[in-house]
Amino acid sequence: MEETDFMKKKNYLQALLVLAAGFLISYYGILGAVDRWGMDALYQTPSGTDNKIRIIAVDEKTLSEYGTFSSWSREKSANLISLLNGSEESKPAAIGFDIMFIGDGDPGTDAVLANACEGSDNIVTAVNIVNETVLESNGDNELQENKMHIADVELPFEALRKNTQIGFANTAPDSDSYIRRAILYRSYEGERIDSFSSAVYRLYCANEGITPGQPKLGTYNEFLFSYSGRPGSYETVSLSDVLNGTVDPRTFRDCIVLVGGYAPGMQDAYNTPVDRSQQMYGVEIHANIIQALLEGNTLEEAGTLLTALLIACLAAAYFLFLKKTKLLTGALTGLVLIAIWMVSGKLLYGKGIELSLFTFPILLTAIYLIQLISSYIEERLRRNRMVSAFKKYVAPQVVDELVKHDKFEITLGGENRDVAVMFVDIRGFTSMSEALSPEQVVDILNEYLTLTTSAIFDHGGTLDKFIGDATMGIFNAPFDLDDYVFKAILTALDIVNGTQELNDRLLERFGKTVRFGIGIHCGPAVVGNVGCGFRMDYTAIGDTVNTASRLEGSAAGGQILISTDVYERLKDRIQANKIGNLRLKGKENELTVYEVIDVYNRQT
Repeated sequence: MEETDFMKKKNYLQALLVLAAGFLISYYGILGAVDRWGMDALYQTPSGTDNKIRIIAVDEKTLSEYGTFSSWSREKSANLISLLNGSEESKPAAIGFDIMFIGDGDPGTDAVLANACEGSDNIVTAVNIVNETVLESNGDNELQENKMHIADVELPFEALRKNTQIGFANTAPDSDSYIRRAILYRSYEGERIDSFSSAVYRLYCANEGITPGQPKLGTYNEFLFSYSGRPGSYETVSLSDVLNGTVDPRTFRDCIVLVGGYAPGMQDAYNTPVDRSQQMYGVEIHANIIQALLEGNTLEEAGTLLTALLIACLAAAYFLFLKKTKLLTGALTGLVLIAIWMVSGKLLYGKGIELSLFTFPILLTAIYLIQLISSYIEERLRRNRMVSAFKKYVAPQVVDELVKHDKFEITLGGENRDVAVMFVDIRGFTSMSEALSPEQVVDILNEYLTLTTSAIFDHGGTLDKFIGDATMGIFNAPFDLDDYVFKAILTALDIVNGTQELNDRLLERFGKTVRFGIGIHCGPAVVGNVGCGFRMDYTAIGDTVNTASRLEGSAAGGQILISTDVYERLKDRIQANKIGNLRLKGKENELTVYEVIDVYNRQT
């Protein structure tokens, strides 16, 4: 199988994993907390409260004047009703008591309250639903858990019940304890019980001749709603100011009046998405729900399954796109997709559909970052493999410099440098090749070339090339090398000294030994890349190179021949015998040649 086919299958398999992960993350709301926080910030932007909805607050001022709420008699509520409903000039369209009158109290004050409500058509009192978790049949002979089973409904005392409507004041917080949805109604013993907000809303619509709207409901008859105001946004007056006449009751005419706790001690404050720095009192939450019902600012969630599938498919497609394009293009494309998603979510929100906004951007960002990190790691591994392989063919110093300096470029051309050039060649290689198999010849060559190459690298030289059974090394190129001529001599001596150990191995394996001839010359040479645009070699050219090659050709086995130029630079540091004047091939004049025996001190 070709590598491209393998990579395609690998990418498609990874895309399937992205598809599955994206679906599970979206469907099960694994990023729910982050998603909800972002959606709250974008969606929940209060547009302003309706001055038709007013709150009469049981606040600190009221409690300071009348004492703790638990010590009150129900007569105060009766007095408030009498003030509000006392004339048509002050009568509200609806009055909602977010206060529970559960069970019988003092008979006298109970009667006063019931009488105050008698004949009224605008009063809703709060009740409490007691929920329990039970196992119920789902219709397929399977049991499932129902956490919203109604165990009991705590109702007002009977006389009050006859003269008012009721609505349950239970809240419906999400799993993070923030209230974003309300329940429209519940069913109990075959009868419908409206929520407190719904009951007040429906009563207001009935008295004002308005046809009530019907929000789209979820499994438990719940609906999402938009907040119109933050904590403290609705017009609020103190109950004590109404009762003592400071506030004219006529200001509440035709309004929706909500009466409820508005002090920390009432323990009726909740977390809301519009302001995470402070809680909102329950009566204000009811006001927001009622206004949402009046203005149609209720929402339904986009289908969980459909949304999860859409997010998963887009995430998988984006993953495959990243595999085929540059990271910058991928980043820009991801930003465009995220922008389209966010705009679409906002438009859908305006049409009453709440789309999960931030799961998709988070997934795309995660996919991009993973691909970025993966590309970096793959590039590093590829680069390391390339460098490792390249060093087997090109001088390691050249490769290291390419890796170290990003601006270092391989280009044709060279520079003039003073260098030392060394050639090493096996003596009698042709006759030895005829006596051995090709495989044995290659094994011997590899042993020999390992010795010569290691010696060159050990002294900082550059392996220029292999020429058949010859090795060419240069010193002081491509980068400056201290004492490079002396290091060339040390390299040659290491090769000669290593011959005995090499020959021991070769004799044991093949019954053959080798001897090397070595020539060294120093001087100016042009060093650089020679070749064409698609194939080049790093090498040195010039008379210095030719002379070193001719010296090697004149050397006997185990002999190191150097030129006068090398000798004059190192004569106080090396032991060398003068061979005499030799006429080298290609040279018009004879050249004085020396044979290196050893060095006085190997320290450079």
